[in-house]
Formats: sequence, structure tokens, C-alpha cells
Amino acid sequence: MKIAEAKFVASCSSVADKPKLALPEFAFIGRSNVGKSSLINFLTGSKGLAHTSAKPGKTLSINHFIINDSWYLVDLPGYGYARVSKETRAKIEGMIDDYVLGSPDMMLLFVLLDSRHDLLKNDLDFLIKLGEEGVPFAIVFTKCDKLGPVALAAQVEKNKQALLEYWETLPPVFTTSTADGRGREELLDYIDEVLKNIKQQ
Repeated sequence: MKIAEAKFVASCSSVADKPKLALPEFAFIGRSNVGKSSLINFLTGSKGLAHTSAKPGKTLSINHFIINDSWYLVDLPGYGYARVSKETRAKIEGMIDDYVLGSPDMMLLFVLLDSRHDLLKNDLDFLIKLGEEGVPFAIVFTKCDKLGPVALAAQVEKNKQALLEYWETLPPVFTTSTADGRGREELLDYIDEVLKNIKQQ
């Protein structure tokens, strides 16, 4: 898939307030500071589309970007630890649940994981909840340039094995790096494949 145009459409805090034009949605989520905004900019080829920050928890709303006038890329707030109050954290968790479990247009949720680290409890808890609720998702390992090929393969395999304790088969898994460009075509081609399958239904 080639992205010819990517435009910010709206920020909202609930499914009820999302853009009225219904299009297929592909959402991105991850623990705070996993590199989500950088990945979105990388995929769309637009440096300033999603605002990046070294400070965790910058995305505090649900942001819709329309891609090629045919689908939405949805930037969700990060889950897990962020330097925000308990009240704000509870609000964000409610916002995530409302969208992930309530948007009829969400085709797939890409869950971002830092390739350098073991899965944390909040990663596993979130993924298990998606499985229990029947939410379609794929896993995207980020920052894959930070490890050498052998170390990366070992860490990704370790995390896959941890997930296989809960699932018989894994969802699609992607490895990405905004620094060296890996994974972009694979992710966009997968979105394209899902869109084509939708049209055939």
C-alpha cells in the first residue's frame, strides 16, 4: 500500500464523539513511551502527523487520521505507567475500553511492544483482555534497531513463547524500526490485505 495522503481529522474521548464519516479503522496502542507516535509518523511518511515526546503519556485522547480518504489510522492513549494522576489514569483506561470494545468500525488493533524488553504484567493483562473479549489484534515490536540480529531474534522469541502460554497460536507479529525502515511495507501491506477482505465480504 502507498499512502498518498494522511490528514488529522479529530480528537475525541469516546466512541460517541468520533468522526461521523464511518470508515474502517486501524488503531495503534502500547505502553507509554513505546514509540507509538514515531511509528505512526513513519508509516504515514508525515514527520509531524502524530506528536512525539520524550515524556510518557502525551497522547491523552483518541486521535483519528484519515488515510487516502479510505480508512482511519487511530492513535490511542498509552496504557500502563505514565506520570499522570490516578484520576487521569482511570479516565484514560475508560477511554481505551470504550473505544477498543465499542467501536464497530475498528478492524484491527496493533499492540506495540518494545523489542528490547520482556513483556510486563500490564502488557500481558491487556493482551489477555483482548483475547477474552474477542478483539482482533496484531503485535508490533518497536525499536528493533536497538538490538543486534541475534539478540533481537532471541528476545522476540522469548516474548512469543510467553504469549503462547495463553494462546495456542499467535496473532500476526511484526518487527519494526523507525530508524532503519524495517517493517513499514509489511504493516501497510497487511492493512491493505484486511481492507481488501472487507470489500469482498
